[in-house]
Amino acid sequence: MSDVRLGIGRLGLWTNQFDNLPISQAIEATREIEELGYAALWLGELSGREALTQAALLLAATSRLTVATGVATVYGRDPVTMAQAQRTLTESFGDRFVLGLGISHPWFVEQIRGVKYGPRVPTMRGYLDRMDAAPFGPPGAGKGGARVIGAVGPKMLALAAQRTAGAVPFGMPVEHTARTRKLMGPDAFLGVIQAVLLGPDDRTTRDKAYSHVAESLPNRADMLRELGYSTDLSGPDADRLVRALVVRGGQSAVAARIQEHLDAGADHVSLSVIGTAADELPRRQWRELAGLTG
Repeated sequence: MSDVRLGIGRLGLWTNQFDNLPISQAIEATREIEELGYAALWLGELSGREALTQAALLLAATSRLTVATGVATVYGRDPVTMAQAQRTLTESFGDRFVLGLGISHPWFVEQIRGVKYGPRVPTMRGYLDRMDAAPFGPPGAGKGGARVIGAVGPKMLALAAQRTAGAVPFGMPVEHTARTRKLMGPDAFLGVIQAVLLGPDDRTTRDKAYSHVAESLPNRADMLRELGYSTDLSGPDADRLVRALVVRGGQSAVAARIQEHLDAGADHVSLSVIGTAADELPRRQWRELAGLTG
């Protein structure tokens, strides 16, 4: 269960900003991402396009790039429909499609989707069971196709290693990568998503990095405290936490962080470039960082 088996190289990009632009612009940007040499493009799913439909459009517009959902919520489709969709995309694009599954958040599931939010690990386990048992799909379709789980907690990470190709933790420090590799064992795929803020390490980038961490902190605060970080962003150790979660500076600083994750056991690092407006793709930054793909 390695990056080779998934057909994913060492460096990719993660974005949810395509949802704020016309699909024609998303397709154009994806073609450039492929030409820049990135191995994979991971697509978030929240309030914009349905993730698998968008993945199909981007896969059809490219020839080498792996397109992955990062992640598709299990509350958005029943497991039979999810299995049908994965089998259809695998039939069409082979190992260039990777299905990343996630459990989402209680507020979004219950208040927006109107669905009861269940216990995380049992819900995911039962969902995988029903996907595996799904009788439908394209003619001659098997039950193959790569799946990973978006996870940071040890129980979900263990399930990812047992039942899928591996896991994709979002926005965690290098210490978490090392702990995850030890927990999941040597064979499971481990792709990490690293926040990046290019620019001089000054007050402006500092403020943007702090804002990003403040938005994402509630979902991972307990795990960060277990790793020895203070989650008090007004305290004296706040900068240590923010620097661990957001690498800021130039290409050399990003290259060093990528290597730290790889040395800690990651198979794949996906860069999430932050700091631009919601409707402005960080294409200049993607071009600058493409020098790290070689």
